[in-house]
Formats: sequence, C-alpha cells, structure tokens
Amino acid sequence: MDYVSALVPPFVMAVFFVALVVTIVKSQGGANKAKEDAAVDAVLARAEATRQSQPQK
Repeated sequence: MDYVSALVPPFVMAVFFVALVVTIVKSQGGANKAKEDAAVDAVLARAEATRQSQPQK
C-alpha cells in the first residue's frame, strides 16, 4: 500500500494542473474578450500618459 500513498499526491496535482489549463484555455476569447482587451488598453494608456507627463531629465 505504500505505492498508493506515494502515487496519490502527484496524481492529484496532475488533475488540478489539467483543470487549471482547461480553465485558462476556456476563458480565452469568447464574450469577455472585448471587455478584457478594453481593460488592458485602458491600463496601458494610463501608464503611457503618466510616463509622458513626467518631466524629462
């Protein structure tokens, strides 16, 4: 029975890893893609505006 207890943790971690990858892949694109892209664009625009408004040395 030692081999069962030795194999359970890696098996459980593998199952959770596969579930994580599937979740990430399914969340790409779809209905939320435009909203996520808009949020990223807003953050990048704010960062660029902040960088340009700082005085140059």
